Amino acid sequence: MQNSLELAVKKAFKEIYKVEIPSIEFQATRKDFEGDITIVVFAFLRYVKGNPVEIGTKIGEYLKENVQEITDFNVVKGFLNLVISDAFFIKNFNSIFKTPNYGLVTPKKNEKAVMVEYSSPNTNKPLHLGHIRNNLLGYSVAEIIKASGKKVYKTQIINDRGIHICKSMLAWQRFGNGETPTSTGLKGDKLVGNYYVAFDKAYKEEIQQLISQGKTEEEAKKEAPILIEAQQMLLKWEAGDKEVVKLWKTMNQWVYEGFDQTYKELGVDFDKNYYESNTYLLGKDIVLEGLEKGVFYKKEDGSVWIDLTDEGLDEKIVLRADGTAVYMTQDIGTAIERFKDFDLSELVYTVGNEQDYHFKVLFLILDKLGFDWAKQLYHLSYGMVDLPSGKMKSREGTVVDADDLMEEMTNTARTISQELGKLEGYSKEEKESLYKTIGLGALKYFILKVDPKKRILFDPEESVDFAGNTGPFIQYTYARIQSILRKATFDFSIEMSEHEVGLHVKERELIKQIQLFPEIIQNAAQNHSPAIIANYTYDLVKEYNSFYQTVPILGCENKNEKIFRTQLSAKVAEIIKAAFKLLGINVPERM
Repeated sequence: MQNSLELAVKKAFKEIYKVEIPSIEFQATRKDFEGDITIVVFAFLRYVKGNPVEIGTKIGEYLKENVQEITDFNVVKGFLNLVISDAFFIKNFNSIFKTPNYGLVTPKKNEKAVMVEYSSPNTNKPLHLGHIRNNLLGYSVAEIIKASGKKVYKTQIINDRGIHICKSMLAWQRFGNGETPTSTGLKGDKLVGNYYVAFDKAYKEEIQQLISQGKTEEEAKKEAPILIEAQQMLLKWEAGDKEVVKLWKTMNQWVYEGFDQTYKELGVDFDKNYYESNTYLLGKDIVLEGLEKGVFYKKEDGSVWIDLTDEGLDEKIVLRADGTAVYMTQDIGTAIERFKDFDLSELVYTVGNEQDYHFKVLFLILDKLGFDWAKQLYHLSYGMVDLPSGKMKSREGTVVDADDLMEEMTNTARTISQELGKLEGYSKEEKESLYKTIGLGALKYFILKVDPKKRILFDPEESVDFAGNTGPFIQYTYARIQSILRKATFDFSIEMSEHEVGLHVKERELIKQIQLFPEIIQNAAQNHSPAIIANYTYDLVKEYNSFYQTVPILGCENKNEKIFRTQLSAKVAEIIKAAFKLLGINVPERM
């Protein structure tokens, strides 16, 4: 419609004012004015001199006369509001109703893919609340980009080496008495995380002991025997010591099995894992090549740097004096590796906003090294998640654990559902499955409805509210529609023409909202923002509930209108389900 209308407006200006208009700005008509689509007349004043109301009126009259779908118009200041015919909306909805997977685009076979990296945990502790936002964002953005018509690879880089891993290994050797996830009944990531905490406790005790012997705090931190031993263990690992490598593999495997359980519970997955133990040596050769090309320079101590002061950044080290890599070196190497492994058009890094500077530098370095694809790198930066009780800390063992939070969400959904008492006739298993669907839906929606860049204060109880902009409110509307469809004992697949039904204003508004879905998916993909999908779904549900409360559906006496309203309900449910799938949220058939 918009394309044909644009052509008609351009034709109107050519005939009335003898001018060529390059583009037309359309908006949805504001709710307080009559109309369905609005043309911004102010934008034309650079081409046509005159009063905006007068110009709008002339164009409105032309469109009403020459465009079959335009039945009326009104002009408010510099805005031309157009009323579109019922016939257009009905015809358009008929087409939408018959379209399976409406709004979703199938990826083309030979098109380049998009890679989305998320999660990227350390193997010395379980996943926490911050990882939840990271995983939900990364997974959802990948699904949205896929729905927009691109091939997508989901990936994570697992930080499986380094001093932090050795700390857990050493503490297990000292205090573990050979215990395993099987012998303790603990998830592997929890067990290893406990030893990371145990290391920190022992380390602090040693620091205090050294301070009491006359050392300064700085000296004590460096000289604590347990830290020195962990550093020696890292050197042994790097040298390929068999015993150390064997323990490292065993404990990491415990952690991976624990992570897999959490990912499954959270409903996220990956197509490929990269491991830092395989990538930490990457990038060094590239840095040395860049040194020869003059991209980098060497300091007197032998360390290699890049000077980015001309770009408004500072100097950045890319290789230590002893020739060992820093994170930047690895990230340079890993990015190159990924573009070798896959035919990519874009690489999206889902990483917290504390790393904004790191990614600016990384992208700029890759650009200076001459990689064309450096312009296709995107940092999906996001803010921290806080709970009302305060920030998270990991080393002290007071981390907001991802598994615990998911369990708490299920419990919160159970408590609220039992208070509402709407689950008569459900088996125990059905109830538990529903609590989990509601609890996780509440958590995911609360986090994803917020623009990624904004910080979130997550309130579990507020998120499980069955009214307002929440996951359960939308899930409840979906379940309500399913109830209507189960009661519809007639064939509602028959196509209705404009001669058979007259549109109620609430039906028009609902169709307008339905029509937006394909554009919303494309917009969310371009902006890497699940919040666009989440808030669209809430608006759709609000519009549906207003329709549901205003007009009868199954109780409608006119058979054709009853069929049409049931069709509208079915399509709304289908869109809710599809939109929530893009957010990684399930919808219950009954509630």
